[in-house]
Amino acid sequence: MFRENERRPSRRDLLVSIVRCTRFLLSLPIAYTVLSSKFSGATTTTRPQGDEMTVVDMSASTDPYRLPRHVSPTRYELRLEPDLAAATFRGRETIAVTVTQATKTILLNAVDLVIESAEVERQNGSVFEASIEMEAQTQRARLTFGESITPGEWQLRLSFHGQLNDKLRGFYRSTYKDESGTTQTLAATQFEATDARRAFPCWDEPDFKSVFATTLVIDPQLAAVSNTAVISETIENNKKVLRFTETIKMSTYLVAFVVGRIESTPPRYVGKTPLRLWTVPGKQPLTPFGHDIAVASLAFFEDYYGVPYPGDKLDLLAIPDFASGAMENLGAITFRETALLVDQRTGTHAELERIADVVAHENAHMWFGDLVTMSWWNGLWLNEAFATFMEMLAVDAWKPEWKRWESFAVARAAAFSVDGLVSTRPIEYPVRAPKDADAMFDILTYEKGASVLRMLEQHIGSTVFRDGVRQYLRTHAYGNADTKDLWTSLGAVARQPVPELMDGWIFQPGFPLMTVDVRENELRLSQQRFTYLSRESSTEKLWHIPVQIRLTVGGRTEHRKLLLKERETSIGLPAGVTSIFVNEGGHGFYRVRYQGMLLQQLLDQGLKRLAAIERFILVSDAWATTVAGVVPLTEFLQLTTHFKNEQDKNVWAVLLESFSFLNRIITPEDRPALEAFVRDRVTPAVQDLGWDPRQGESDLIRQLRGDLLSTLGRLGNDPEIQQQAVERYRQYLNDPASVDVNVVPALVAILAHTGGEARYNEFSERYRTAPTPQEERRYLFALAAFHPKELVGRTLARTINGEIRTQDASFIVGSLMANVYGREQAWVFVKANWDQMDKLFPKQGLRRMCGGIVGLATPELEKDVLQFFSSRKIDLGGKTLDQYLEQLRVAVSFRERERNTLHTTLSNALKDFKLKG
Repeated sequence: MFRENERRPSRRDLLVSIVRCTRFLLSLPIAYTVLSSKFSGATTTTRPQGDEMTVVDMSASTDPYRLPRHVSPTRYELRLEPDLAAATFRGRETIAVTVTQATKTILLNAVDLVIESAEVERQNGSVFEASIEMEAQTQRARLTFGESITPGEWQLRLSFHGQLNDKLRGFYRSTYKDESGTTQTLAATQFEATDARRAFPCWDEPDFKSVFATTLVIDPQLAAVSNTAVISETIENNKKVLRFTETIKMSTYLVAFVVGRIESTPPRYVGKTPLRLWTVPGKQPLTPFGHDIAVASLAFFEDYYGVPYPGDKLDLLAIPDFASGAMENLGAITFRETALLVDQRTGTHAELERIADVVAHENAHMWFGDLVTMSWWNGLWLNEAFATFMEMLAVDAWKPEWKRWESFAVARAAAFSVDGLVSTRPIEYPVRAPKDADAMFDILTYEKGASVLRMLEQHIGSTVFRDGVRQYLRTHAYGNADTKDLWTSLGAVARQPVPELMDGWIFQPGFPLMTVDVRENELRLSQQRFTYLSRESSTEKLWHIPVQIRLTVGGRTEHRKLLLKERETSIGLPAGVTSIFVNEGGHGFYRVRYQGMLLQQLLDQGLKRLAAIERFILVSDAWATTVAGVVPLTEFLQLTTHFKNEQDKNVWAVLLESFSFLNRIITPEDRPALEAFVRDRVTPAVQDLGWDPRQGESDLIRQLRGDLLSTLGRLGNDPEIQQQAVERYRQYLNDPASVDVNVVPALVAILAHTGGEARYNEFSERYRTAPTPQEERRYLFALAAFHPKELVGRTLARTINGEIRTQDASFIVGSLMANVYGREQAWVFVKANWDQMDKLFPKQGLRRMCGGIVGLATPELEKDVLQFFSSRKIDLGGKTLDQYLEQLRVAVSFRERERNTLHTTLSNALKDFKLKG
């Protein structure tokens, strides 16, 4: 699943010895749960007593969130009949189950369903009816039979009905307006992580893999798509009945069905696989770009994995209402419209890049996630980190000029920002309740996971890494696997101890800060855990860090590679070294702090001698250590003077983020000085680039131009840029082709920043009538950038009155909390309307919205935030809330620590700027 802008200790070390195994299980509750239910915790035991068998019911599992293993499914025959007008559905299913121990009770998952009847039948014709008890808190149905169900093969038949909900999970309804303005409804599914149980009773855990044979009964004028191809279409009782071929053996969360007035492109073939894109009517012209990357990436993955695509067709469907970015349902991938559809003439480079990333990410899942699936949700990183890693490989191969691995450094830096918290978690982390599984879809799972995979790939070699992946997929196809299984395959091919190298990165929180110093012709490297806030010392494990070093010796360069396992090590240096760069190529997941004159030597030799990714790392590491209080703020602000003429968009991304951070924490009185500071740093690059693209200019430079103009017009509050934006926007409306598409978002952002009611009304109308998903999103988020309180209030009200789709509303509220001009007002609104938003917004959307509290970076607001979340006992799942609160603490503590320094430095700079002016 791709998050929309937006997992457990391993069982690898279990030993044969019963004593040691028991000790391990007691220390790791999640592992104990898994193993006890699989090997010793079936819900019944049988003891012979004479000629009779006594059934001992043990269905009260020790873990309320894991199903017992004495009954397991192998095949679902599922028939669903949705009624879009009534927003309901009815269903029948026959589940082939294997019973391993006699029982009178079957537990399976179901929630928000009414199960009308349940019975089991054996091949000999014995039929037993069940009494049905719904257990809402654990999302289970308990089926109790009057007779004992003996070991063997049985057919479980259930009838049920439910609501097509508006929560964007389970089997839900989505609406859109057709060309006549009439509201139309379609039904779609979103089951990951644990919401298949909202559509049909099932064993809703990833290791209960089964085959699915789906039948959909729909109105004749509608179309329907499921995981596999249609094998028959008939008419029964004035309904269209579509039967789909059986799926491969797969997990319930991958089942999908979409029903409505939808249209498809003609198929394009990758080998024998037909690939189509589906949209609501009128949006087919927006499919060519998504179709191109879908075909290219599917072909790339078949070649890379060395395993054919496991489905019989592949459909990509754009859904008007969708909580995530996309979902990797086998053969029927669902997308938010902005993640699949685009007009290539008006889409910016960033918008095209995002679609390419998301489509490639989901296609990668057809193997990593669908064909081979993690055993339990604490192994989610095996799905998502690998898909993130593979999306980069595929898009980089498709569009090498985009330099995706360099751009990925920005995403990796975002992972650093969370992983530098005391409240971070390991990539693989214990999961029990469904809300904890949902919380795993975060930046640590995706970006940190992908980063450490890239580091490993570069360490053992890309070909060796690929061959290890192929072995892993062949070994575990159609089954489940854990982290140790991946390490085993990679280690066997690499002939290296991969678990020893990687376990610290996966099962240990945080990452290292490497301190670099030179003493007596020796380079000294030391590691310690990096955190923004001070913490109690601990005896935590060290990391095994693959280190690549480049030495400049006179006019030549030398390279060193080592694996740092100790806390500190030294290597000899040749005579005449003039500069040293650690983390050459930028693949290592660690920060670097240069001691003494090492940083100055890099600056003196000229930054252009560093690769763009290395300049990015230099600035990113310097900023992080500044926020952590390791490096003085004045030193970082001085460093930024060396980048006034920088022309790499990723380097500028970290510089602009640092300026935005300062804007969030300074006092209103200091803001004019910060604006002057931003103008001083950004104006030279804007003057170099100008407003208009040049012949042969790359897409990356065009994107950079838009980013810098937007910053100069907003954070820099540059009146000349603001006036130019008014004139250029007017020009754009008259002749869209006369303005580079990459500058248009900057124009919209600047006009919102300076706009009043008339501009707000104009943008509201453009949001309502936008011809593309990208333009709709552009104007929607612009509404959260206006300053006047009345306009902020109007935008907030629209998030809960139905004017803004619930898939977007939570992000708008979060954006307003991060806006220094509307944050207090937005926070008051959140407190007053929390209960309504909790019911209205998708759960993951509410979680993302709460991330906006990081922008409430004043001591007074922080105190109020803590009191609110504490008094309401709000739980966002996992460590999500702890991390948001700590990020807020980092910002406020930085404000308190650096307030005087920042005031003095910016005031002095402002005087200098005025003298220069």
